Amino acid sequence: MKKSFGGIYLFIFLICYSSFCQTDTTQFTRYQKDNHFTIKRTTLPIKLDGILDDSAWESAEVLDSFWRKFPDDFGRSKVTTKVRILYDDKNIYFGFFVKDSHKPFIQSLKRDGGHDGNDCIAIILDPLNKHLNGYFFVLNSHNAQSEDQKITNGGNGLNWSWDTKWHSATKHFDGYWVAEVAIPFKSIRYDKSSKVWGINFIRVDTRGNEYSTWTHLPLNFPSHDLGYTGAMVWSEDPPSTKQNISLIPYISGGAFHNQDVVNDPLTGNVNLGLDAKIALNSSLNLDLTVNPDFSQIEVDQQVTNLTRFSIFYPEKRTFFLENADLFANYGIEPIRPFYSRTIGLSKSLLPLPIIAGARITGSLNPKTRIGILNIQTGSSSEVDDKPQNFTAISVHRQILKRSTIKGYFLNHENFLNAAENQANPLDRYGRNAGVDFNYSNTSGTFNAWFNYNYSIKPQLNYDNVYTEAGFEINRRNFGIVTDFASVGQNYYTDMGFVQRIENFDASRDTSLRLGFKHWFQNFTYRIVPKKGAFTTINFEVESYNIFNATNYQNSDASIPKQLAGVGIQNQSFNESSNEFNVDAMLKNTSNLFVGYGYNYVNLLYATSFTDGDPLPIGKYFYSRFYAGYRSDFRKNFSFRLSGSYGNFYNGLLKSATIGLNYRIIPRFNFSLNINYNRLDFPGTYGSSDLFLVGSRIEINFSTKIFWNTFIQYNTQTNNFNINSRFQYRFKPLSDLFIVYTDNYYADLSQNKNRALVFKINYWFNL
Repeated sequence: MKKSFGGIYLFIFLICYSSFCQTDTTQFTRYQKDNHFTIKRTTLPIKLDGILDDSAWESAEVLDSFWRKFPDDFGRSKVTTKVRILYDDKNIYFGFFVKDSHKPFIQSLKRDGGHDGNDCIAIILDPLNKHLNGYFFVLNSHNAQSEDQKITNGGNGLNWSWDTKWHSATKHFDGYWVAEVAIPFKSIRYDKSSKVWGINFIRVDTRGNEYSTWTHLPLNFPSHDLGYTGAMVWSEDPPSTKQNISLIPYISGGAFHNQDVVNDPLTGNVNLGLDAKIALNSSLNLDLTVNPDFSQIEVDQQVTNLTRFSIFYPEKRTFFLENADLFANYGIEPIRPFYSRTIGLSKSLLPLPIIAGARITGSLNPKTRIGILNIQTGSSSEVDDKPQNFTAISVHRQILKRSTIKGYFLNHENFLNAAENQANPLDRYGRNAGVDFNYSNTSGTFNAWFNYNYSIKPQLNYDNVYTEAGFEINRRNFGIVTDFASVGQNYYTDMGFVQRIENFDASRDTSLRLGFKHWFQNFTYRIVPKKGAFTTINFEVESYNIFNATNYQNSDASIPKQLAGVGIQNQSFNESSNEFNVDAMLKNTSNLFVGYGYNYVNLLYATSFTDGDPLPIGKYFYSRFYAGYRSDFRKNFSFRLSGSYGNFYNGLLKSATIGLNYRIIPRFNFSLNINYNRLDFPGTYGSSDLFLVGSRIEINFSTKIFWNTFIQYNTQTNNFNINSRFQYRFKPLSDLFIVYTDNYYADLSQNKNRALVFKINYWFNL
């Protein structure tokens, strides 16, 4: 098996190599030749009031004639959008005229709500014009802002975590609305010698179910893809920015009670801390934090876990999210060498205080981005953990047109005494290094990747490598993804996450490490009808296959032993998950899907899903059918229904999900999600009813004052949680938070813990 995977890696390399000669090197030039304008300087004042009556706008070039992007890309947009652009010594100004025959639709007045499902306009800026990274500014029709740093090659996800100061105003008129935007030069990073910036604009008409873009962007790419930008040309150098330093001090405090700790009284505390943002130059930034506080961060959205492995939860702490792609996009989501949620957690996964941290991120030059991160944590008497230090270094280098070579080094140090080092040698330190090659042709229709990752632990210098290779073909009507990975049993990631490497043996009540190889395949075929009730119909086939070493039963739970003679003769095919589904979207935005799944598992360790006896080691074959429907989400009341029925290992699994949503635009949102799973196993293996209920209540008093309450009831984790958060943004990026959190056992018989906290932060520009 080892030889066969090596052949697969070579095959993928040859595909990449042959693709270099096929790269459409004229695409960027063609797009920017067909879509370009020269930005004009103004000396006249512009008042942001959403009216466009300032004299300065008369000199600006007008961009219009947007192209349809979604639900199809056939011809020009059915609605009118016009854009004007100017600049002065401090800001770039954008004026939008947005014709709309419907009453504008938005999801919320909250900041960072994004563009999906909102009547809005958006600006994509690529100041280096390298089609690899840039900025994404979104403004909905009620003046709620969102912004993000958009990375196209190596991560298409948007999490709206990046925050910067910019200014805007919107105003509604009969049959249209107007937006005015000012983006300060000091709020973005750019090279003042670059005379051509990549740029694009998005218009979302939610009630009309249409996305449109200034340039003609193919249906099979996201609307914010930087490979299809037009050109904003500067007739002179963009203005230089002065030294840009921001200080964000905070004060927080609250009252806490932990019922799980015997004789724990009601306690309170007050904390002080500071964040700082320092522009080292126009494209490189230094972030500092002292005694950071994340008490305002919303709790995780819980899920029902019917796998044998841990769940990957997203990072929500702002300090770790800005420029996160520099560190976090190595590997794939189930196998991440760097996973920032490990920072600030003890070995027993309890929180540790973070004393201070520093991060340098940005561009050394137009082709090289760097990231350097260092975090120092304190000790905790509650969990008896010692101070720890976390260091991460990452370098991204552009090659060809849209391809990158990336490398990283990670170091985690535990400050243990000699006796602790001797008792737990693997806890002393954990180090990781790796390289990643990510190739993309200029059109983005072909992507390929290869990475090599190495871990260093005391006494472990074998079977400690993770390698991966794969490719993706993304065409208008079909897509193909395949990925191969090999993870050694001794591949440790103190600062990362590997989902399948820890295997819990319920019969021995212990976890054992086991290396694995996986092969993932996905094929999608898309139909885009020009007529009829449907906008798109997707047919998808997916397969995920796992191979393990055959001498797994000899693995040691403490310090793994070297696997003798790992090779083709002692690799076994242990697991396969296969899915086929059809997903159809209707013109009224409703959605219907049906599917069938088939699984094979050669269970290596006894496992439990109920309070009954663990399922025994052996081979299991099972399948299920599933279907679902989502109604028109533009209605004040909308709903989702889904269900599945089939076998699960040697038992039966029935699942149902109901989602309800009611809104009063733009002030009020209420959602309720109920997930039920019924597990029935034969004999003494037991049965179980798993309920997961989540309810969210959102009240938007304005674009500055919000109150959100999140309630979760989970029988699988035996927890009932209430998290209620009030936020008042009294100045740009300056907030008051008041948060109440309460946790009970699922039967509501006893309180676990509760807290009432406040936090005030203020953004100073020096």
